[in-house]
Amino acid sequence: MAEPILVQAQNPSQLALELSDAVDEKRFDDAWKAFERYKQMEGLPRKSVLNKLIASLAESGDLQWVNKAYNLVEMAFGEGKHELLHKESLIFLAFITARAGLPVQASTILRKMVQVEEYPPVDIWLGVIAHMSRTAPGAFLAAEIVLELGHFFKDNRVDPRKKSNSILLSMKPNTFAFNISLMGSLVYGFTRKAEQLLELIPRIGVKPDASLLITIAHIYEKNGRRDEIKKLRRHIDEACGLGDFQYQQFYNCYLSCLLNFGDLSTATELVLEMLRRAKKAQTSLAAAQSVVEAIAAEKPKLLLPKEHDENRVISSVRLFEGPALSIMEFIKHRNFLRIQAEAKELLDSFSAQLQNQVELVRTQDSILYPTEKLYAKLVKAFLEVERITDLAQFLIEADKEEGPVSPDNSFVVQVINTCISLGLLDQAHDLLDEMRLSGLKTGSLIYSSLLKAYCKANRPNDVGSLLREAQKCGIQLDASCYEALIESRVLQRDAKEAIRLYKVMKEANISLSTHHGFESLVKGCEGNREPKFMAKLLEEIQSEQGVDCGVNDWNNVIHFFCKKGLMPDAQKAFKKMVALGHKPNAQTFHSLVTGYSAIGGKYHEITELWGEMKMISSSSPLQFDQELLDSLLYNFVRGGFFHRANEAINLMEREGMFIDKYKYRQLSLKYHKTLCKNKKGSKFQTEAQYKRREEALSFKKWVGLD
Repeated sequence: MAEPILVQAQNPSQLALELSDAVDEKRFDDAWKAFERYKQMEGLPRKSVLNKLIASLAESGDLQWVNKAYNLVEMAFGEGKHELLHKESLIFLAFITARAGLPVQASTILRKMVQVEEYPPVDIWLGVIAHMSRTAPGAFLAAEIVLELGHFFKDNRVDPRKKSNSILLSMKPNTFAFNISLMGSLVYGFTRKAEQLLELIPRIGVKPDASLLITIAHIYEKNGRRDEIKKLRRHIDEACGLGDFQYQQFYNCYLSCLLNFGDLSTATELVLEMLRRAKKAQTSLAAAQSVVEAIAAEKPKLLLPKEHDENRVISSVRLFEGPALSIMEFIKHRNFLRIQAEAKELLDSFSAQLQNQVELVRTQDSILYPTEKLYAKLVKAFLEVERITDLAQFLIEADKEEGPVSPDNSFVVQVINTCISLGLLDQAHDLLDEMRLSGLKTGSLIYSSLLKAYCKANRPNDVGSLLREAQKCGIQLDASCYEALIESRVLQRDAKEAIRLYKVMKEANISLSTHHGFESLVKGCEGNREPKFMAKLLEEIQSEQGVDCGVNDWNNVIHFFCKKGLMPDAQKAFKKMVALGHKPNAQTFHSLVTGYSAIGGKYHEITELWGEMKMISSSSPLQFDQELLDSLLYNFVRGGFFHRANEAINLMEREGMFIDKYKYRQLSLKYHKTLCKNKKGSKFQTEAQYKRREEALSFKKWVGLD
């Protein structure tokens, strides 16, 4: 066997032919062995053979061989022979690696292509980032890719009139590319990274469509941008082609943002406006339905679905059927229809996930309605700030807009019952007073429930006050109320009053009965409405989750100053926020870090912020999220603070956070080309200099530059 191997080793062309034949026959083990032998003899094979091997390994769909194909690309770039790689092979491999759940490899290929000016067209790279966005690390990288590619086109840097720029312009991010990267960022919680993308949109001249406007609303809501989402409402109401789900999502975001800021006046106005529109729409809908029924009775064929519409749906479904994508199919279909269809399908799945988070607004017959959850959150917010009068007025108005309801089934009564069940008797009594002052009548059940609660809490003065109010309103109390009163007097050893109450019962022909208990409250909710609202309200009030509106307000102030570059004012606002007892969160520090970073050269200030963050986290639960730590790490590396950089890296790795090593490797090469070239170091070094050098070497090793 030694002689054939020797002959073969002396004939590279024969070995290249063997490699090509093995690839054609899908014998990947033999092909890889042949490649390794050829590589030892001649280096990388010729262009046609190398690209054929990469494409075939990628087409296999096997993770092992897809990784081998990626290794070949790394090898070619590492040896400075990227000219051996076809642009189509690289784009195809980027798509396949993204599809296979390898976002780091996919993003690296795209970045290397841009580095050597082999610009991938947007119609294909958006398919790559769509598949990347299925995982949290991939979504983070997808946002980074869009930011990096969009950087080329900021502020009209590329002249579209020059023919030489046509290939570069084909790479420019479009509306769909922004939407898919923003959606991925939202789903995995990278909302501040998403806001960076939003700032890029107008600077490269991309016009948002209706779908992108909804995505923007989600980002504003998550980041607490109340003023921005208010401005966006006008564009949403004017937008054409919005569906029920999209309107639902926007108004859910808007109301959630208002609640987070404690803007109850605007929130209640919006709910009442929603109810008025719903009432008006229901009237129009009823009239339209009668017309449709009349037409259907005369010409039923007019209402049948058109045949071509059904065919259109079927053809779109067939688009996703068939075998895995091949390189020949990929090259043949230059418009990348299938890739765009897959990206659209992934975008729809993201949209469905966001739709599932909607809980404050519902639709029925294309009409928006507030949910029980929204009412419950509003009631809780009003009770927390003790705005009982405003709460009562809102609930009374809501009852009027909702339509006629029984006195024992109104929103106000249900809230009173819930307050009684939770022991919030003063609030319940205040609401009952507001009802009476508004001229609203109610049954005896609500007085009975509150009276029993006062008796149980041993509050005789409030019992007397409530009895007098009931008599003025002409409310007749039932036997269970007298039983509760007698029982409370007996417990207080007031036999005289107990006997008097018993005589009153006898004169009124009221006989003693068993104690009804709190079950009567639930019965009071039955009727027009199911008792869902009370259940939601109980759940909401009993939950420990609370919103510190002050933190959101101060974060907005700090964000404004940072965006304008007014860092001294931002720092003053931060100190006042802390002095007033509001605890800064990750968003607070992210705004400050971003503000200092935008000014440039303020690395010492950022390291001081890092110290404050560590100090606060030692005494309170400050959550260091991935976006904040990544922003800090970027500034530490760029400024050469490798000790701080290593601290951030250790924390991120300990928490299992993804780190974009490629970005930091390129950042190091750009700003620290001579990083620790002298490995031995100077003989005359202070201890501080020695430590700095060791930290730099540690970072260099971590980033893969040793």
